[in-house]
Amino acid sequence: MQAISTQKFVRMSPRKLRLVADMVRGKDVQEVLEFLPFVRKQAAMPIQKVVKSAAANAQVKGANPAELKVQSIEIEKGPYLKRFRPVSRGQAHSYVRKMSHIKVVLTDENSKVPVELRHGAGKAQKSKRQTKTKYEKTNKKALNAKAGASQGKKGSKK
Repeated sequence: MQAISTQKFVRMSPRKLRLVADMVRGKDVQEVLEFLPFVRKQAAMPIQKVVKSAAANAQVKGANPAELKVQSIEIEKGPYLKRFRPVSRGQAHSYVRKMSHIKVVLTDENSKVPVELRHGAGKAQKSKRQTKTKYEKTNKKALNAKAGASQGKKGSKK
């Protein structure tokens, strides 16, 4: 059984959150909730909230909290807030304030983990979309004529 919890638009950069997420991945939920308050990183607080929420979701589904493990934790990029800082001679320097999305998946120790939900699985297996190149889109007539000429149907006058 799986329990999922997400937190979107966390006002912290993904790089900072991933440092703490790597500590949490694969551990028991009780252990995670015990040691996260003592991690000296600000990123520990939002991750702790999401893990607590996922544990509560699992309890609602009827799981035993002592058997829960962190199956996967994903930190994705969110939108940027573009800001400017005034500098000398009337100029301005720009900077961005980054946001993140956190997704935590908990599972029982008894249940087997599907391959699709393992950390990093499935990213290399994505199929490429079949799209036409810019040349193919703009030169449909030329391609049709070329295809017809190769078949001997179009373009031959008698």
